[in-house]
Amino acid sequence: MQLAWSPATKKPVEAEVIIMPQFKNETEFKSWLPKVKGKFVLIDQYQRWGRPNYQMKEFATEEDYQLIKDQQKADDEAYKELIKNTGHSKNELATVFEDAGAAGIVGSYWTGIMGANRIFGAKTKKIPTIDLSVEDYGLLYRLAQHNKAPKIKVYAESKSNGKAKSFNTIAVIPGKEKPNEYVVLSAHLDSWDGAGGATDNGTGSITMMETARVLKKLYPNNKRTIIIGLWGSEEQGLNGSRAFVKDNPEIVKNIQVAFNQDNGTGRIANISGQGFVHSYDYLGRWIDALPQAQKKHIETTYPGMPAFGGSDNASFTAAGVPGISLGSLNWGYFGYTWHTNRDTYDKIMFSEVRNNVIVAATMVYMACEEPEMVSREKRVMPEGMDWPESRDPKRDGN
Repeated sequence: MQLAWSPATKKPVEAEVIIMPQFKNETEFKSWLPKVKGKFVLIDQYQRWGRPNYQMKEFATEEDYQLIKDQQKADDEAYKELIKNTGHSKNELATVFEDAGAAGIVGSYWTGIMGANRIFGAKTKKIPTIDLSVEDYGLLYRLAQHNKAPKIKVYAESKSNGKAKSFNTIAVIPGKEKPNEYVVLSAHLDSWDGAGGATDNGTGSITMMETARVLKKLYPNNKRTIIIGLWGSEEQGLNGSRAFVKDNPEIVKNIQVAFNQDNGTGRIANISGQGFVHSYDYLGRWIDALPQAQKKHIETTYPGMPAFGGSDNASFTAAGVPGISLGSLNWGYFGYTWHTNRDTYDKIMFSEVRNNVIVAATMVYMACEEPEMVSREKRVMPEGMDWPESRDPKRDGN
């Protein structure tokens, strides 16, 4: 798979594939570097096994499993040492090889689960960067390691349209009694292009859209204004939600709460007070209003710690608004679908998403009906830590 923003090739490029030897120091790396000219360079760690560790543990003998773990540890340490001895970070190496005349960069960012690779952005400006499956990468690695001079042909098609606008998609249900006070439903609309972005964050987006439909139908006299924000450019640094917070101070100062959902298709299972001292008082009441079928799955932490990043609730929390993450059960999210080539529609568990609509709709109803604005008093942070500061969005791209 071609990585995001990878340069195109004007025509198919056929070249030998080479690996990095185990450099002893930076001087040795610099002596070797001219060899990359005209070659495709394998930049990631070679994986001896393309099986997840849970299979190893289940089926291997105890002795073999220990040998496997020892070998994995040794391989990890050797790769870290290799990168260290180049004098560059792995991200820097791609541009170093490009400057040295490489034909392209080949990686395999395996998650540890069969068939799942993380797909991010290319660091190169002139030569293509591609990601291969574990075994395709491994085959090339072994051939190169044994001096078989394998060759690949790459034809990368892409086009730069220059700067393109990114948008937030916002809907509003005006409040009937307190229209200048707000409850926010939050998710992000953008995704990485390794797959369809179904669980990151298609599921969060459809949860908030369906919650809005339910509220519009069943809660016609909402006291406070409900804002549904599907943010753009979250994956590049929470830019959409940070821009909304920055551009709408009059709204932000009157937001009761912002509910955000962004970690996969699973049912909501954990809610934190995000560091607000009195969060138990209101979140406890709101959660208690949930049907038992939803409430029984949820664990809570009060007052908790504020989010410093990760998703759009952090943009609101930094501004002093209770930005509450509706944390979901994993369903293999971080190893299987998060930013991978497996984040596709078939991974959505719709019964879980419906569960989350019930939670979100009930919580929004309770927040809208709350007689007064909830307390924004912040906890005393642990020694050496400060409350996160609001950060400006990157309005001009990366």
